[in-house]
Parts: sequence; C-alpha cells; structure tokens
Amino acid sequence: MQPAATGGTIVTLITLAILVLIGLGIIAYFVGIYNNLVRLKNMIERSFADIDVVLKQRHDELPKLIETCKGYMQYEQKTLEAVVEARNAYSRATTPAEKTQADNMITGALRTLFAVAEKYPDLKANANFLELQARITALEEKIAAHRGLFNEDVNAFNIRIASVPDTFVAGMMHLQPHPLFQATDADREDVQVKFT
Repeated sequence: MQPAATGGTIVTLITLAILVLIGLGIIAYFVGIYNNLVRLKNMIERSFADIDVVLKQRHDELPKLIETCKGYMQYEQKTLEAVVEARNAYSRATTPAEKTQADNMITGALRTLFAVAEKYPDLKANANFLELQARITALEEKIAAHRGLFNEDVNAFNIRIASVPDTFVAGMMHLQPHPLFQATDADREDVQVKFT
C-alpha cells in the first residue's frame, strides 16, 4: 500500500509544482506589464525634457534677437513686447502644460516678429538678425521634431493603458492618458503672403 500512497504524493507534488509555475508565470506577466508601463511613462518624461532643452535654447536666443530688432523697429514696440512677454511666460512656467502654452505664445510672437521684420529692409540685411533668425528657425525645426517624438511616445502610452490587460495594471498605478502636443488655432490659420 505504500506505493499507492507514494504515487498519490507524487501526483500532488506535480500538481502543486504546476500551480506554482502557473502562479509565477502570471506574476511575471503582470510584472512585465508594470515594467513596460513604467518604461513608457519615463519615455514621455524624457521626450518632454528633450523638448524643454530646445525651448530653453530658443529662450536664450530671444534677448539677442530683441536687441538686434530694437534699433530698427522703433514703431513696433507691441511686437517686441509680445516676444518679451512670451519669454517671461516661459520663465514662469513650471508644468508641462504651462510650458506648452508659453511655447505657443513664443511661436506666435516670433511669427509676428519675423513678418513685421519684412517691412524693414535694413533689418533684413543685418547680419546679426539673419544669423539669429537662422538659429531660431533651426531651433523651431528641432522643436517640431521633438514634438513628433513626444507624440509618438504619448500615443504608445495611451494605447497601452487603454488596452486589456494593461488597463487593469494602469488603473492600479493610477496612470492617466497624456495629452498630445497639438497645433494652436493660430497655427491652423491660412498664412497671408503679400508682395509689396
């Protein structure tokens, strides 16, 4: 009778081992989901930090641009003040939403400044102005590229936290969808091109 008892014990041990392995597999699966969500969340933060670095570079170029324009654009104080105010708004911004709003203000103010500069041939011919305009334009292109990467990271994150079974783990982590960088209403308007 001992062999029967040993056979039953072996079956019990095998069943227990299988249940333990299944349990460990399930735990490992959910740990993997958790780690992927943490990775995606950190990628969003890194992407925004990359944008922030380029925004800071543009922010640092603005005083030079304003000083270069002041002598030529004596009747355009509102335009220059708009750039200064937008720059100050960026300096005060602490959250990604505030920095995004300040970035939109700077972009609009720069667009206006460069459009108004077209009325001043001496300014358009100034080497400092042309160099600063080229540097700021290059920074704008970098900002746009980084925004695209940010939106890709946000989209991947938002899809993952809305997908089953990730949504359950995301709920336990209190993760919320992130907003995408979007064009402002001013960016959607038609550009007026006038030849004088």
